[in-house]
Amino acid sequence: MSDLQTQLPTNTWIYTSWEEYEQIVASLLNEKGKSYYYKGHMRLEMPPVSFDHGKDHVVIIFAVTLFATIKGILATGLDTTTFRKTGVQDCQPDVAYYLRERAQTIPAGTGIVNLDRYPAPDLVIEIAKTSLLDDLGTKRSLYEELGVAEYCVVDVQNAQIIAYAIADQGSRRIRESQVLPGLAMSTLEEALRRSREINQSEVGAWLLNQFQ
Repeated sequence: MSDLQTQLPTNTWIYTSWEEYEQIVASLLNEKGKSYYYKGHMRLEMPPVSFDHGKDHVVIIFAVTLFATIKGILATGLDTTTFRKTGVQDCQPDVAYYLRERAQTIPAGTGIVNLDRYPAPDLVIEIAKTSLLDDLGTKRSLYEELGVAEYCVVDVQNAQIIAYAIADQGSRRIRESQVLPGLAMSTLEEALRRSREINQSEVGAWLLNQFQ
């Protein structure tokens, strides 16, 4: 663990200028953490990540990508990628997707996705084991302002999906995806529950049967 990491509080929002935030993030390039910036505050989320968090992360990515593939929906998924509006907002969601005509919006070779140049993702997903209240609160507000179309929080503890459709910088709860029509949150939740009892290959076979 780096000296800087031990000096900075993690998993909480702290008041920081954008310039200070950039310096801190640059100094943590070799750390496997995530960083957020919103309304003059930064948040660091550092490893370790739990076994349950990691499993749900993989199941959700597989399920969403499989659904898009079977339904013929163009999709590009991103794992813990940085999205930035310089000087204003910064985030590293666990999972993000660009869909349909936006699936090839971001060119190969891109590092940080500059949201002053490129659109926000259509779908953002956070996997919440210890950060549930923050994911449902402050981060949801952040994604509303970024213009994400849909936001899902995976409650690891309870194998539940809390999903929101976002429009006009506001959000409302949904039980079926609006950006991936026909994808029910109940199906994703059942996949998560099954993954507690059986291996992911078997969960994948079950999902394949549900989606076909």
